Amino acid sequence: MARVSQAHLDARRRQILEGAARCFARDGFHATSMQDVLRETGLSAGAVYRYFPSKETMIADLAREVLDAVHGALDQASRLPDPPPPDEILVDALTRVGGMLEHPASLVIQVWAETLRNPELDALLRGFLTEVLAAWTRVVEVYQARGEVDPDVPAEHVARTLIACCQGFLVQRALGYGDVAWLREGLRGLMSGARRYAPPTTG
Repeated sequence: MARVSQAHLDARRRQILEGAARCFARDGFHATSMQDVLRETGLSAGAVYRYFPSKETMIADLAREVLDAVHGALDQASRLPDPPPPDEILVDALTRVGGMLEHPASLVIQVWAETLRNPELDALLRGFLTEVLAAWTRVVEVYQARGEVDPDVPAEHVARTLIACCQGFLVQRALGYGDVAWLREGLRGLMSGARRYAPPTTG
């Protein structure tokens, strides 16, 4: 028997996740059954269960992919010596997520709700928020050093506000009227309207 390539395995896993994402986005996690996923993907039960033993594992993997995409964009920006402004960072992160799944925004909202009853998702989301907060805090500290953000405001507080901005945008997108273009322009307007602050002195 010919050995199945890793590329084939990855493609099949992607096919299942995208089918599950469509089902979850359309009907919600709890109203979607494994039979629904089988019909959506056109695959046999054996083919699906080989990759995902339960609906919960699909939910966790979908959440992990979205969160990893967002964190990757933020972490990459936070490690640059001269990070771009927040509108570019956020739009990059949201564009990465939007390119992954057909209905990312509604899935994100459902994941947030599911954390109230699913300990695995709750731990996953809390760990993600901790990492993202650290990444944004590093970026804000650079903004403060460049005189773009008030150095008297704790960098972590500004970072939490930027995270809230992203979360709020995803809620609006899930409701059908979120557009990264106005998010970019709005953040750019806020940053351009801020007065320049003297960089903090050292030593």
